Amino acid sequence: MSIISMILVVIVAFLAGMEGILDEFEFHQPLVACTLIGLVTGHPTEGIILGGSLQMIALGWANIGAAVAPDAALASVASAIILVQGDQGVKGVGTAIAIAVPLAVAGLFLTMIVRTLAVPIVHIMDTAAEEGNYRKIEVWQIIAVCLQGLRIAIPAAALLIIPADAVKSALEAMPAWLSDGMSIGGGMVVAVGYAMVINMMATREVWPFFAIGFVIAAVSDLTLIALGALGVSFGLIYLELKKNGGSNNGNGGNGNTGDPLGDILEDYE
Repeated sequence: MSIISMILVVIVAFLAGMEGILDEFEFHQPLVACTLIGLVTGHPTEGIILGGSLQMIALGWANIGAAVAPDAALASVASAIILVQGDQGVKGVGTAIAIAVPLAVAGLFLTMIVRTLAVPIVHIMDTAAEEGNYRKIEVWQIIAVCLQGLRIAIPAAALLIIPADAVKSALEAMPAWLSDGMSIGGGMVVAVGYAMVINMMATREVWPFFAIGFVIAAVSDLTLIALGALGVSFGLIYLELKKNGGSNNGNGGNGNTGDPLGDILEDYE
């Protein structure tokens, strides 16, 4: 990997770390981070495939109360670098996915360190606010956000220092049962991540659309663009049902209960 590519990878990692807090341009999302790293290193196909697979896992990750979700930014950046350094092409994606999950959990430790460092920064900004020094508040805010960027950029730089030949040799030295097992496990983790999302959104009004999606996806002649257009169309139909479906049109139903499909189905019960 060239020096320019390494610098660009570190920049992507830095942006991904900051976006984990800012959440504005979504650089920390696996699909974005892995794709960008794939582009700057000359492996766009592998980056997109890895990012898409990790995104399915990260869909089920969310900060709920005091529970902090696994670090998607570190998982995306580190696994993408390992994939590129290993130079195994698309077949190395499964191994990279399996490696990404423990990296995401390990990233929680780095998050804890950075957030602990942010505590005295908050007190410094409180003091600056009492003094009316807005410039000082802005500077410390920027420093705090940059710490989040360094949380990902430093491990990324450390991985880049490891020679590509060493990473490739280590991956090739894995026995077939281990590499195949990691690939299968990585695929199972993707399914678990998507199942977590389904579990959160599983309601009577959503299940029909979920079943229709499975049936339509089996039609091989439909492209992803066509599936996306169908999804948007179903979404618009649902919104229209939600707007008018609960009125029962004078059929003597129970009125609008907030479940448009349920309101319509109750008319026929």
